[in-house]
Amino acid sequence: MITLSEITEKLKDVLSEVKPNGKVFDKDVASALGIPQMSFATMKKRNSIPYAELLQFCALHRLSINWLFFDQSAQMLVKETDKFFQVRYFTDLRASAGGGAEVFDENYELMTIDERIVRNMTGSSDRKLEAIHVDGESMEPTLYDGSIVFIDREQTDINKDGIFIASTNAGLFIKRVRQRADGMVELISDNKTYSPELLAPDEVRIVGKVVGSAGSL
Repeated sequence: MITLSEITEKLKDVLSEVKPNGKVFDKDVASALGIPQMSFATMKKRNSIPYAELLQFCALHRLSINWLFFDQSAQMLVKETDKFFQVRYFTDLRASAGGGAEVFDENYELMTIDERIVRNMTGSSDRKLEAIHVDGESMEPTLYDGSIVFIDREQTDINKDGIFIASTNAGLFIKRVRQRADGMVELISDNKTYSPELLAPDEVRIVGKVVGSAGSL
């Protein structure tokens, strides 16, 4: 498996194309990923790969994640369509305890991901996945602020355990969802400092189930 040091060198090549003098250092890579320089240095030493930040970098720079991790070009992937997923990555869409965008619109990037990465992160073979950001601390320590979550919109049965994306009048929430005997719906945080939200069933629409994540896990 590729190391973070090797990935860093690839990112330097990408960033050097837009930097005036062409010289790119580790601090420039850390800045481009939105990671503090000291934290990035520690991650390199431990070979702790920041998947969420790398996925976002590839989406913003229109790069194939397969090229970054496996040196596979887009042309190679086209020839082997059974070996990669295309995930709709909503870069501006967030789900949180405080609510976010109310609907999935058409403002997304297509994220091409090798099947091995998807299976490693999600354990899912479903190709109809979408990705959004987690905003806030309400689902810690399971999901951290800034993590990317992968959603299967075909899974909406809240009687099965799991974390769901729920659309409400206040926006999108990422919560565990439970329907009570009286019909009311509870949106439950993993962070116990947040109290459950109680809503009428007609005030909640389940968008899909979180099947995996990338980020600070």
